[in-house]
Amino acid sequence: MTTTNKPNRLAREKSPYLLQHAYNPVDWFPWSEEAFEKAKKENKPIFLSIGYSTCHWCHVMERESFEDPEVAELLNRHFVAIKVDREERPDVDHLYMAACQALTGQGGWPLTVFLTPEKEPFYAGTYFPKRSRYGRPGLMELLTRVAQLWEKGADRVKDAGRHLAGQIGEALGRTAQGEVDAGTLTRAFEQLLASYDHTFGGFGQAPKFPRPHDLLFLLRYGVRSGRREAFDMVQGTLEGMRRGGIWDHVGFGFARYSTDRRWLIPHFEKMLYDNALLVLTYLEAYQALGDQRWAQTAREIVTYVRREMTDPGGGFYSAEDADSEGEEGKFYVWTPQEITEAVGPEDGEVLCRYFGVTEEGNFEGGRSVLNEIDTDVDLLARELGMTPEEIDRKVRRGLEILRSVRDRRVHPHKDDKILTAWNGLMIAALARGARVLGDADYLVSARRAAEWLWRTLRQGDGRLLARYRDGEAGILGYLDDYAFYIWGLLELYQAGGDVAWLRRAIRLAQDVRTLFWDENEGGCFLTGSDAEALWSRPKTAEDGALPSGNSVLALDLLWLGRLTGDPAWERWAEAQLRAFAGAVSRYPAGYTFFLTAWDFAVGPSEEIVVAEPVRDEAGDSGEGFVGGPQAQGSFAAARWPAEVRRLYLPRALWVVRPDGAEGDRVSEVLPWVSGHRSKGGETQVYICRGNACERPVLWAEALQRLQSIGSGFVEE
Repeated sequence: MTTTNKPNRLAREKSPYLLQHAYNPVDWFPWSEEAFEKAKKENKPIFLSIGYSTCHWCHVMERESFEDPEVAELLNRHFVAIKVDREERPDVDHLYMAACQALTGQGGWPLTVFLTPEKEPFYAGTYFPKRSRYGRPGLMELLTRVAQLWEKGADRVKDAGRHLAGQIGEALGRTAQGEVDAGTLTRAFEQLLASYDHTFGGFGQAPKFPRPHDLLFLLRYGVRSGRREAFDMVQGTLEGMRRGGIWDHVGFGFARYSTDRRWLIPHFEKMLYDNALLVLTYLEAYQALGDQRWAQTAREIVTYVRREMTDPGGGFYSAEDADSEGEEGKFYVWTPQEITEAVGPEDGEVLCRYFGVTEEGNFEGGRSVLNEIDTDVDLLARELGMTPEEIDRKVRRGLEILRSVRDRRVHPHKDDKILTAWNGLMIAALARGARVLGDADYLVSARRAAEWLWRTLRQGDGRLLARYRDGEAGILGYLDDYAFYIWGLLELYQAGGDVAWLRRAIRLAQDVRTLFWDENEGGCFLTGSDAEALWSRPKTAEDGALPSGNSVLALDLLWLGRLTGDPAWERWAEAQLRAFAGAVSRYPAGYTFFLTAWDFAVGPSEEIVVAEPVRDEAGDSGEGFVGGPQAQGSFAAARWPAEVRRLYLPRALWVVRPDGAEGDRVSEVLPWVSGHRSKGGETQVYICRGNACERPVLWAEALQRLQSIGSGFVEE
């Protein structure tokens, strides 16, 4: 970042991405009416640049162009330049990414768009070098041509922008109603199967993204259909990712994507949302496939997030950069000499051969990304005259040393803003981890984050906000913020039994109806009715890098209906599913989280009520969290039998009803469980399936019944 210039307007912003450009010679504006009024007054087009702080090519474009006085002079003379953080303003990003895709057939970041002063796009692209090269137009030439075009016929350009915005805006706000049937689920499976890489796992060629919601859908489809290929695709993908360089073998956590088919060379940035969704995916795969490695991977992702991405207040940071010291991946890669100096010659040889570190390297400059893609431990042990157990001990000890050495390197930039939506995903992942793995500490972290969000990221009237950084909460929350946070709260209730989380989920869901629901066509808009009015109010259920807010909301509503017994939630959920079913049926594989909600709706689902006697939970006062001191209900799932927690029951909801006053509070929200009680100091388990409830049983018998529902999916 250039520091010899005077600060521009971005120096007053909170976004780390905008602050990275605060000393550019470009006369940047944040997205604001001030910028558009200036453009109207001076009759200038808008140069809009959208990115995020951990984006490698955003950094490249800044160094090449936005720090360059020649580019800045041209921009400042002919344009009003606006910089937007896509993670703070997904509404702005969504509109102009749609424009870029309509104009060019592709998209990505940095996103570069030329607008009229009325905010309507007329030209778009992604990364532009300063000068034309390799067939890619240069920014200097492009700015000159656009300025000339505007000078010769601004009215014609405005007409073109108005026409394009009208076409795109109509498509973005439209829903296509219909019905999703079993055939749609099968077609989604077949589309995923057709693009599956049977050699390395994952879908398509390169670049390869984790796509966790595809894997969550495949697990459910495998259960429903009995198709072994669905589980094989999940297993092969998780295996390929875990062995590849997209996994940080030293410090844990997954990078955003692999640049190659083999999962070898990552784009090194790490995103909170990827890692949260992958915790959920590896946990479900552990339950469904019985592979202990996937439980360990989930634990290691959580270790990374709690160590590197957790704010002292309890929330979770957004991302870590791909670059350090101006070089992509420098923090993560190794040479044989560096490894040998760290662990010694004998262990160095083991580590280099185990992780594919060579003198030639597999990355730039003769350096290597650690990976296990071609590792054969038995063969390596024979060649080195060791046992596989000795190899394993040396690798584990060596990785601890490498982690210590790497910690002394210059760390990548951390985007420390806290986003409500992404935190909702991490809360869901931690709560699920507490329930599946029996780790009470995970629940502490989830509760702490959820409570911090509730206190910090809401206005006085209860309106949810989207972003917190540097002591300031701001930006009206989007649909994703509500849907993902509700998901986290519902997972928290099921893991810990404190009905106050359920109450909060209900309150937020009621706000969604008021702020986002389209009463005319159904479905929810991305932005609230109280948000800034842009040239379109988008609405989609298509699942991209993250599941869409509409897809997650559909599952939230179904869960609320089954948990509370209130049919109004179910009716809303049915309307939500119908609103997008027509679009889903055209290309089901693009809506896999939506289909996960549909799978739950089709059922049969299970409601499992765990009626517990009052217990004294020593060491957990619960102070500072909703519900006050927690003498009962705390860590309920963590003390359930491990055999129960390991069961894969994708359509099950868990209701905890303690005896005593806490149980009475549960019954106020869930009146249908008011008669559920423990017996003789023993937990009673009530299993309801397909709208029919069985007699209460003890854990041992409950396990047998649940095993008949939730096990035996994969051949041993």
